Amino acid sequence: MEKTIEDPPTSAVLLDHCHFSQVIFNSVEKFYIPGGDVTCRYTFTQNFIPRQKDWIGIFRVGWKTVREYYTFMWVTLPIDLNNKSAKQQEVQFKAYYLPKDDEYYQFCYVDQDGVVRGASIPFQFRPENEEDILVVTTQGEVEEIEQHNKELCKENQELKDSCVSLQKQNSDMQAELQKKQEELETLQSINKKLELKKLVQGDQDKTEQLEHLKKENGHLFLSLTEQRKDQKKLEQTVEEMKQNETTAMKKQQELMDENFDLSRRLSEKKMIYNALQREKERLEGENDLLKRENSRLLSYMGLDFNSLPYQVPTSDEGGAGQNPGLVYGNPYSGKTTFPFQLEGPSDDICDHTLEQQRMQALCLNCPICDKIFPATEKQIFEDHVFCHSL
Repeated sequence: MEKTIEDPPTSAVLLDHCHFSQVIFNSVEKFYIPGGDVTCRYTFTQNFIPRQKDWIGIFRVGWKTVREYYTFMWVTLPIDLNNKSAKQQEVQFKAYYLPKDDEYYQFCYVDQDGVVRGASIPFQFRPENEEDILVVTTQGEVEEIEQHNKELCKENQELKDSCVSLQKQNSDMQAELQKKQEELETLQSINKKLELKKLVQGDQDKTEQLEHLKKENGHLFLSLTEQRKDQKKLEQTVEEMKQNETTAMKKQQELMDENFDLSRRLSEKKMIYNALQREKERLEGENDLLKRENSRLLSYMGLDFNSLPYQVPTSDEGGAGQNPGLVYGNPYSGKTTFPFQLEGPSDDICDHTLEQQRMQALCLNCPICDKIFPATEKQIFEDHVFCHSL
């Protein structure tokens, strides 16, 4: 069986369910010469509407289902079905796909549901011969045909007699069938009564079950009401707990904020304390340096530290807090008195050292990045030190 690229939609629909009169095939020849293409012409009836997957197949005569096609072609849908010329269509079968034997075939129009909508008269694929052009019958053949005709008439009479016998048998069987139908009706009536009785009994049982379910439903409804009351109380308790939790969380957040603020302030104080501690250590180091410088100068001048005359100024003279261990007084007091006159390079060295000490006393050094701030910008210095802790 020859097929094209895609198989058409088929089904196991039998001949009894087909409608052969909805598509009419026109100009179908008694036979087609092998080796040539075959054009199939057909016409749609008024009430038939073609669809996308409809197809025309070539079937061998005697087929039972549409799956027994030899080859097929898809149907071309007309653009306008209302046009009279659109109802007359045609498809062309290529010679390569046509049958090669001389059996009888026919065209069949099959819709996309696998239902046959039209069938053509049978035809053959064979070459043309002289018998198709002229038939000559002799007298002997005529007598033979008449003899054959008489035999057919006799056989026909026998068939008629057999038909009468079959009709009688059919009448008897019809009577018996009528009797069986009456018995069947009686049994059906009895069956209906039994079924009705069963239905009534079942209805009563269902009614009792329904009453029982109603009672259970009432108990469940009361239980559900109590559960709803308990649920409402629980919801109120949960709401109160949520409020208490919210209050506690707010208080906790306030305490955390206060703690953070205190921690921040403590960190600031610690950093300021550390800065002041380092400043103190630096000043003590400078004080020791000045003491060593003072001793060196005294040794250079040949003087004894303990034999030098000095007086501790009183508080009204502005000398309060002066270190008695410094020979020439506190260099940060603003005025230093020497009991002798220094000459030469020593005067310049002493003045430079004192000036450097006086400048350092008027500045604030950052203990982290060593940045220098004037003593008048103490608040800026403290903000700068605090920024290192962020």
